[in-house]
Amino acid sequence: MSPAQFFKCLSDETRLRCVALLQKQGKLCVCELTAALDLSQPKISRHLALLRQCGLLLDSREGQWVFYQINPKLPDWAFPILANALTAIEITGQFQNDLERLHHMENRPEMAACG
Repeated sequence: MSPAQFFKCLSDETRLRCVALLQKQGKLCVCELTAALDLSQPKISRHLALLRQCGLLLDSREGQWVFYQINPKLPDWAFPILANALTAIEITGQFQNDLERLHHMENRPEMAACG
């Protein structure tokens, strides 16, 4: 992955928010990201597919759920950039809202089947 490709993948706000949550949480399924970002499932899935295609994310199937995580085989230079981006994003109100929605979703019994 070239630096230009890496930054192009992260240049969209929704993709950046997805990557930040995955950087913070480790592994999430589509329904968790949908709830956290308060966006439609097709929109989240489209962005996750782009991130997977460019090599930033890996997906894995666990039963009926597809989970995403940061690709551990990214170039070495990419990890400090992701860490610094998360540090910058964590202080924003939007990221805090995303985390609150994610944690709220995880605490709802009817959502326990998701992830």
